[in-house]
Amino acid sequence: MNITLVGFMGTGKTTIAKKLAHKSGFSYVSTDALIEQDEKMSISDIFSKKGEPYFRAAERNAVKKAAAMSGAVIDAGGGAVTAPENLAELKRDGILVCLWADPKDIYDRTKGFTHRPLLQVENPLEKISELLDKRKPYYERADHHINTSAMSIDEAVESILKMIKQGTGYGVQGTGKK
Repeated sequence: MNITLVGFMGTGKTTIAKKLAHKSGFSYVSTDALIEQDEKMSISDIFSKKGEPYFRAAERNAVKKAAAMSGAVIDAGGGAVTAPENLAELKRDGILVCLWADPKDIYDRTKGFTHRPLLQVENPLEKISELLDKRKPYYERADHHINTSAMSIDEAVESILKMIKQGTGYGVQGTGKK
């Protein structure tokens, strides 16, 4: 069993996924890190040199690799679930948790970073709202939802562990088995 965190950039996926992996005894895997490893370039460079369609194809390969693992907390890229095959892969042997945050909180968390290619626009807050609206139907397909605007990292991790234990009957310490 895997636990996959999905959601928009700036919702805390990476920080929460790493802490969740540590607390659960699962391994941590980032689909973005897999892409960068396979492509031997940064996500920003992939977007600027090869374009978003190329990136999304590389992302499908990374999702497939990550979903094939067992006992992993998968930190999936913000747009990964917009491809139906990615969503199916991630749900096949895992639980999908969507992290959500208010657009203003996302903006505040991401405004200082230049490695967010989708936000390198004139009005990033407007772009965040637009992308959230576009992706909402995909994010809604997750098994569980957590609003990270309303809680700390530790609270989010504890909430996910509790949801998973209640929803599956499985503990997640070590092997993920009862």
